[in-house]
Amino acid sequence: MSLTSYQTEFLHKILSIASVGSIAEEGAPYGRKSREVLDCFLKEAQETGFKTGIIDDKVGWVEFGSGDRLIGIVCHLDVVPEGSGWSSDPFVPTYKDGAIYCRGIVDDKGPACAAFFAMKDLLDNVVEPKARIRLILGTDEERSCDCVETYAAKGEIPDFAITPDAEFPVIYAEKGILHVKISDPRSSDACAYGGEAANMVPAEALFELDQLKLSAKGKMAHASKPELGINAIDALPGLMRAQALNIDNYPLLAFVENYMTSGDHVSLTGCDIKDESGELTANTGILRLDKKGGYIVIDIRYPVTASLDDIMAHITDAAHNYGLNAEITSHMGPLFKDRNSSSVAVLTDIWKSHMNRFSGYKPEYASLYAEPVAIGGGTYARHMPNTIAFGVQTPWQEDQCHQADEHMNINDFIECIEILKEAILKLSSSGS
Repeated sequence: MSLTSYQTEFLHKILSIASVGSIAEEGAPYGRKSREVLDCFLKEAQETGFKTGIIDDKVGWVEFGSGDRLIGIVCHLDVVPEGSGWSSDPFVPTYKDGAIYCRGIVDDKGPACAAFFAMKDLLDNVVEPKARIRLILGTDEERSCDCVETYAAKGEIPDFAITPDAEFPVIYAEKGILHVKISDPRSSDACAYGGEAANMVPAEALFELDQLKLSAKGKMAHASKPELGINAIDALPGLMRAQALNIDNYPLLAFVENYMTSGDHVSLTGCDIKDESGELTANTGILRLDKKGGYIVIDIRYPVTASLDDIMAHITDAAHNYGLNAEITSHMGPLFKDRNSSSVAVLTDIWKSHMNRFSGYKPEYASLYAEPVAIGGGTYARHMPNTIAFGVQTPWQEDQCHQADEHMNINDFIECIEILKEAILKLSSSGS
């Protein structure tokens, strides 16, 4: 299978816009590039024959079909920073070894484009679903989700929606996501820097003291799966001790060594719960330290049955032991849906009928990866009523979200178009 010339050109337009969130401008609350990619997408959709709209310059939508019921597909067009370690330009789609390499091809521009292609194919072939179909396009998912929260407050709420911003099969539960800032107002004689976003495992971190410069290298990954990466910030204390530095002079880094480098997250959070959503994970995503003071930001994904208050009480006590302060900078509560609902059953059956067509499939996966799952990642399903995550990565492949050399197999991308097309038709007919 191969992409059509139209699909290739459209993907190039969308993927080539470096839509990393930035400083707000007039008409562009999440930065100029985030607005540019939304305008580009909506212009093409309108010219193709779809209805389109924008709410508060933050979120757009593309729609076709008729009827009272509305089926939604919720995606985002912003991306995380490119980071380091790429073998090609992260914002120029590169085709090699049967895959597309580019920041956003998996998270989440690629799925947004796949949804659009599914809708366009139905429109072009005059196949009309038994409901209106609306593709909702956020532009600040990676930082705040304010975009889709704005839609939920002011837009038409779908009767049912999917968000293809995770993996297959159907996702019925998502862990709580907590970002905690551990800060130190005291001046430091050293400078340290690492990480660009809390929800990324940092691939590089630096420590400088007079003429001494230490550089830690790691491997980028999504903070929901920190075990897939190597955290460069967590590696700094070891490099410092190798240089006979007294790490107690740097309380932030001593804190990192004790609770993060050691992986002793139970001592940090007090949470030893492991429920059906999994166990708690923690990632040191950002480090800043200089003569004005410093801070780290920790990304924590906690089980759906855990207590936020208990977790924060333990973190606050741990920080105080080092003379540090702790505060929540963002929080999204856990999500838990009925895994036995009719809509989940429809999506599960669709996945089962397509899973053997994805790259890397093995017959034993039919039983391993057929049932609804819980994840540590966060999707728009938390912020949009009647929404559940579905796709697009396969559970047996390495997670590409927030990775260097983010890529997707072309055949898998085309298969996603077919899955989304089938989901549109069956969800619109099922009365979900």
